Amino acid sequence: MNDVGQIERATQNRVVSLFKDELNYKYLGNWEDRLNNSNIEEELVTCYLTGRGYSPALISKALHKLRAAANNHNESLYTNNKNVYGLLRYGIQEKVIAGENFEPVQLIDWKNPEKNDFAIAEEVTVHGYRDKRPDIVLYVNGIAIAVLELKRSTVSIGDGIRQSIVNQQKEFIGSFFSTVQFIFAGNDTEGLRYGSIGTPEKYFLKWKEDIEDTSRMQLDKYLLKMCNKKRLIELIYDFVLFDGGIKKLPRVHQYFGVKAAQEHVKRREGGIIWHTQGSGKSIVMVFLAKWICENNPNARVVIITDRDELDKQIERVFSDAGESIKRPSSSHDLMAQLSQATPRLLCSLIYKFGKKDIDDFEVFIKGLESQPIQAVGELFLFVDECHRTQSGKLHRLMKVMLPGAISMGFTGTPLLKKDKRTSLEVFGEYIHTYKFNEGVEDEVILDLIYEARDIDQKISSPERIDAWFDMKTRGLNEFQKSELKKKWGTMQKVLSSRFRMEKLVSDVIFDFNVKPRLSSERGNALLVSSSIFEACRYFELFQNTDKTRLIRIQ
Repeated sequence: MNDVGQIERATQNRVVSLFKDELNYKYLGNWEDRLNNSNIEEELVTCYLTGRGYSPALISKALHKLRAAANNHNESLYTNNKNVYGLLRYGIQEKVIAGENFEPVQLIDWKNPEKNDFAIAEEVTVHGYRDKRPDIVLYVNGIAIAVLELKRSTVSIGDGIRQSIVNQQKEFIGSFFSTVQFIFAGNDTEGLRYGSIGTPEKYFLKWKEDIEDTSRMQLDKYLLKMCNKKRLIELIYDFVLFDGGIKKLPRVHQYFGVKAAQEHVKRREGGIIWHTQGSGKSIVMVFLAKWICENNPNARVVIITDRDELDKQIERVFSDAGESIKRPSSSHDLMAQLSQATPRLLCSLIYKFGKKDIDDFEVFIKGLESQPIQAVGELFLFVDECHRTQSGKLHRLMKVMLPGAISMGFTGTPLLKKDKRTSLEVFGEYIHTYKFNEGVEDEVILDLIYEARDIDQKISSPERIDAWFDMKTRGLNEFQKSELKKKWGTMQKVLSSRFRMEKLVSDVIFDFNVKPRLSSERGNALLVSSSIFEACRYFELFQNTDKTRLIRIQ
């Protein structure tokens, strides 16, 4: 029997059974007519905390603090969600009697996932300015941590996503989402998508794992993967990021990239993470650096770049994610920071490992080898765009100055065979790869489309060029003239280059008028020139046309 096209209720029944029978979640029931449904079910929270040995007075205080964070009407949903996440992740510091020491109340047991109470309820009616009813809500220890909207196979999964986006508005049940970490939407034909609070529809993500397994519905398969108790707890603890006003969850390649890197860190081995450009390597660095520092009290992470704008970008990404990172102002400052226990996170240009006025580089290297810098802690070096610095003197200096550091290279640039070989020699094996075609397939990046154009180049007066050539070569014999003609055989193209450039500019403007992706302002075009001078000439030609209003030139 073909199940595609079945009614939504049948899909929901199957998914509820999946949570009960395969994921071993407790079924709380159909809450359509239940009163006072909440994202903090106090009876369930109290039951869990009592079982963990907390006193009634301490539980009451912890619940009060959790409710206050979740229902602060003076703050945005983002802020409330961030504050609740902090309480879930780090616990609530409370004391019953003044003068006593603070006692942490851990709402979730992160180290032992199976010791938490996982449950689901369906048709959860939530009363707000306008009542709404999510299809399925996932609870951990009585706290709503995920919402799942299901649609029949003939209805777009986008409808489920938009439904959750609308529900997050203040005019509906926005406060219910203050504890929610994952928002799922799915149907039987398109599978499963996931996002978080504030995630626009187009940024909802697909999970991809064991793609060769087609034994069951994609929706069921990926719910089993992502909502597995251990996996879900890990995702919430290690892979949730509040990035300057935007809550972010990991793409599947970021998750598996970090997981692979964690194993290398445990073995104190370096390697290369090769993720194609535009796929979020900086976020991978944040997830990994945070994990290293939390799991190794002696660890310190230094992110190395070779361009000032990249150095500033790394500092901004970490700072926006709430991670304190130090950017040394000079080479001397870098050495001073490394020789003390804090800060644990640094970012620096590789040039700050250099030194001026070195007469004999090899002698200088030998001196450093005998007396390396006494850096404090276990150093992990993240070398961004590692293919550019791996074979230079500065990289060699860095390795000699910090001989005990573990180096991990990050890049997404296609490597020549020589660069690839050198990268592997310097950093070690590939830790994880995510290729360009995978990024395009997953809709993480746009495809790069190349269209060759042949612009005929002609000269209007070959006789004048011959006359000019004869005048300039007066006094040379025929052999010398022949050799010069071979050398300057491209004179025709050089003299007609302006015609070629004007023709090319005209073609670009024509494309921006007629090609759907360009005319709709949803795509970009890249014009590559042979030099900065030529690029400036193109810019001037574009500026002199009457169509520049159609094109934003950078």
